[in-house]
Amino acid sequence: MLARADATPLPLLGGMARPDGVVIVSERYFAFAGRDGSLLEGEMPRVPSHFMRVPLLRGLARLMMSFSPLMQRDGVAGRWEKILLTTVLLSPVLFAFFSGTLALVAGFVLTGLMLVWLLRGRTLYLHGAEHRAIAAAEQGKLAAAWEGEAKPSRFSLRCGTNFVALVLPVGLLIDRLWPFAPAIWTPILLAVFSLAISMELWRAVQSSTHPAARFLLYPGLALQRLTTREPSLDETRLALTAAGSVLRRELG
Repeated sequence: MLARADATPLPLLGGMARPDGVVIVSERYFAFAGRDGSLLEGEMPRVPSHFMRVPLLRGLARLMMSFSPLMQRDGVAGRWEKILLTTVLLSPVLFAFFSGTLALVAGFVLTGLMLVWLLRGRTLYLHGAEHRAIAAAEQGKLAAAWEGEAKPSRFSLRCGTNFVALVLPVGLLIDRLWPFAPAIWTPILLAVFSLAISMELWRAVQSSTHPAARFLLYPGLALQRLTTREPSLDETRLALTAAGSVLRRELG
């Protein structure tokens, strides 16, 4: 399957690492390959094409779709993970009703929980494996990566870490330039607007070949030295198993 995919034009792939496996996604499908040998396959939600042509809205739609493999009823995440992710996604709304001190404390607590969730188990190593599998697909080296004959980079320009590194400065800039008087819903609007602008900027930078545009991705690439580790061959094969599942369905 991987050798066949190496000789075929492939769709764009993305993914995410978990402590117990790797998720690989395309526009239409996702697959989760677990360290216990399990394989969970599913379909990504469809967004109307006209909606995806609207700037800002398309970015928010893609951001929400990225959580779909976790949040679906038969998805990858368990009950408590879904509660945590839902809390994170709704935090701009919740914090809008807190006092400044309470919002700060809640923010630190939520950030701590997210770090514990993100860094537990073999997540960092499987994060590197996820990037390697996606890079192998883009370079036509899936079969070679399975055999250990090729080791594409564990760093990725399209990693969510790069997006997170853009959100903070964009959010601070929008907060400074916001022209309207503060209201109870202002934190919500600022958060949503910052995410939408950051997603548009992130996608524009990815498709640009200009050196100045790529400079914006360097902070995220630097962070990946903390959020990834060099994976073993078995961990790379785990990510390739998920990639193979998605590509098998994409190629029919």
